[in-house]
Amino acid sequence: MRAFRVAYDGRPYYGFQRQPDVPTVEGALFDALAKLGVYDETRHRPSGYAAAGRTDAGVSAVAQTVAFDCPDWCTPRAVNSELPGTVRAWAAADVSDGFHATHDADRREYTYHLYAPKSDGDGYRTPEPYAAVDDARARAALDALCGDHDFRNLTPDDRNTVRELSGSLRRDGEFLVFTISAPGFARELVRRVVSLVRIVGSGAPMARIDRAFAADSLEGREGVPPAPAAGLVLTGVDYPGVAFERDEAAIETVHEVFGASRVAGAVRARVCETVLDGTGA
Repeated sequence: MRAFRVAYDGRPYYGFQRQPDVPTVEGALFDALAKLGVYDETRHRPSGYAAAGRTDAGVSAVAQTVAFDCPDWCTPRAVNSELPGTVRAWAAADVSDGFHATHDADRREYTYHLYAPKSDGDGYRTPEPYAAVDDARARAALDALCGDHDFRNLTPDDRNTVRELSGSLRRDGEFLVFTISAPGFARELVRRVVSLVRIVGSGAPMARIDRAFAADSLEGREGVPPAPAAGLVLTGVDYPGVAFERDEAAIETVHEVFGASRVAGAVRARVCETVLDGTGA
């Protein structure tokens, strides 16, 4: 059995988990493995298959991990030969037959990039969802959310909502970069934690944190919506005793694909700045 690290741009996909009639990361992966003959047609998945987790629609990853039975020739570059450019395997490790990519992970890490300018002093009118954030208040809010808590009001899940979170926050220009880790995550938990930190960092009272931990449900205006999916990246999944070997040829294709996407994003940002300048925004 072999485990693979997989990176992907989540924007074109309706999440990781395979679904009928819509593109998903797992669906693209299964299609590729079927073309390579590494697929159990009766089970509609590779033999022994499991994944580290299920990211939501629009969420990206650098460390998603999948494991399945495969021959020695099935390397990251071999898998990439049948994958779309937005999904790239880039490292692999031989693991025991009893390895399970979901259950054997002892910690997962997400990084969220929140556009949160310190002030509106750049001359542009900052869109309402991206109001200026006070860094000290944001850090205090995140600190209050970390630890062992019942996050029932910050997830749509109705069970297994007690989690032990660790987190840090740093400023990078106009962005606040969150790093949040836990043994496992309830659905939308990271995005709702980020959203609540932004709410408090933008001026809401710290009591909003206490209210989120209250036994009764949050409804209406008291509810905490998830932050946009596009800012979230699965950046780490830890497996004790498993050492992944980088496939340099596969990593080169990661750099080509995501490098091109980075340039396209930078060009689009400059175009938007030109329009804003030209209209006196």
